[in-house]
Amino acid sequence: MKGIIFNLLEEVITAEHGPDAWDDLLDAAGFDGVYTSLGNYADEEFVALLARMPATFGAGIDEQLRWFGRSSMPLLADRYGTFFERPDSTASFLRSINDVIHTEVRKLYPDADVPTFDFDPVPDLTPPADAVVMGYSSRRRLCALAEGFIQGAAQRFKETASVEQPRCMHRGDEKCVLVCTFASAA
Repeated sequence: MKGIIFNLLEEVITAEHGPDAWDDLLDAAGFDGVYTSLGNYADEEFVALLARMPATFGAGIDEQLRWFGRSSMPLLADRYGTFFERPDSTASFLRSINDVIHTEVRKLYPDADVPTFDFDPVPDLTPPADAVVMGYSSRRRLCALAEGFIQGAAQRFKETASVEQPRCMHRGDEKCVLVCTFASAA
């Protein structure tokens, strides 16, 4: 996993709980915490850090991944604002990930192992809503993190997101399917 993810984790933890929280987490996990954005680190190290986070961040690894995705999206949007300029909604933003965002990520980090997203037709919704049926494939199986990023992106576009996952690699499916419905935030 690229070091930028570890750097984001440090930033959101210290922003919400102070610098001691990050140091305490590193001590609990037994890691030195020297992560460079270009470096590659074991996926297991990231998961181990999340697993040792206090319950105030969320109960269980999936909720902690969602929390991290939601919390880090504003930082990503501030740093990489051009990715958020053209899309006018969360749905259009999500549809740009493979062709725009991941293309640029691979330019910056040629060895990055990014997930693959595919999109299925959206069923008719009553009442009509902005929606995306998105397939998620990754050897990391961090679909809960993808959910958190989706929720964080929705906040950025002043929308609310409802995410259901009828299929999941953790339940033996070939890929995860995220059914995302968006509405304007009140």
